[in-house]
Amino acid sequence: MSTEAPKRDQWQWENATAGAAAGFATVAVMHPLDVVRTRFQVNDGRVSHLPIYKNTAHAVFAIARSEGLRGLYAGFLPGVLGSTISWGLYFFFYDRAKQRYARNREEKLSPGLHLASAAEAGALVSFFTNPVWLVKTRLQLQTPLHQTRPYSGVYDAFRTIMREEGFSALYRGIVPGLFLVATFLYGVEWAILTSDGYINYQQVSHGAIQFTAYEELRKVIVDFKSKGSTVHNQNPDKLLNSVDYAVLGATSKLAAVLLTYPFQVIRARLQQRPSGDGVPRYMDTLHVVKETARFEGIRGFYKGITANLLKNAPASSITFIVYENVLKLLKPARRND
Repeated sequence: MSTEAPKRDQWQWENATAGAAAGFATVAVMHPLDVVRTRFQVNDGRVSHLPIYKNTAHAVFAIARSEGLRGLYAGFLPGVLGSTISWGLYFFFYDRAKQRYARNREEKLSPGLHLASAAEAGALVSFFTNPVWLVKTRLQLQTPLHQTRPYSGVYDAFRTIMREEGFSALYRGIVPGLFLVATFLYGVEWAILTSDGYINYQQVSHGAIQFTAYEELRKVIVDFKSKGSTVHNQNPDKLLNSVDYAVLGATSKLAAVLLTYPFQVIRARLQQRPSGDGVPRYMDTLHVVKETARFEGIRGFYKGITANLLKNAPASSITFIVYENVLKLLKPARRND
């Protein structure tokens, strides 16, 4: 009787554990910039309950001065919870999808199948975590200028949203993420049919782009280092160090951010808390696109991108450094079983 199945299942949980640890470390370090990014994203210049910030540095100092550390870490608990769950589930579903696509295949997965695996994982994670991200966004947007009663914490936020807006409100903002799945998978099909299959371009497609870029860049670095190594058939994990993981993480994240950022803005604007009369500022995705284009132009879809880049480039490096190193620690335990 083969023991391959149990080993495969154990490997999946090792990936999930490493991903969860990476998510926690990333949020703990970079959360203040996430607060700044969210406030820039939703500020269309036509609301009175959000402070006006000149730039990222001014926003950080202004929040620290008027709201203290509590303001800089607003929404930290759902941020940690959401990121830890998201990364854990993402790596878990991503690994399962790759294994499913790899069945009956002796060769390595193509870039297109890596892309499909990441998109599939992202879609599943979106369904599980959207309520957590919505609460995080609303807590981050609470300022002294707010006219409605503030949420006292995560539990109060969930309870108030369910009472005042209903269960469906917890899934506001999920459409932009799922729309990206369809667009992205169409892009995969188009690229495979019209080129050599290589596509060089946490929402769903954002993660798919990032992980595809990460996997392909990782292969390039491993191949390059293998040619210069005197040891033949060396384990790829031993060829890469923390600097390599940092470069891989930052580069893949940058590509993903630039191409998917407008959808993050749309999502944040949809997840704002309704005004005192209970009417949401934006009704749906199309309404956000129309209003943003009308009053702010293309720049409106990139509000807060400076804070986002300052946050995500180092954040992704932290994520992959922690992920790969935790995975290395878990591998000996698996071999000893």
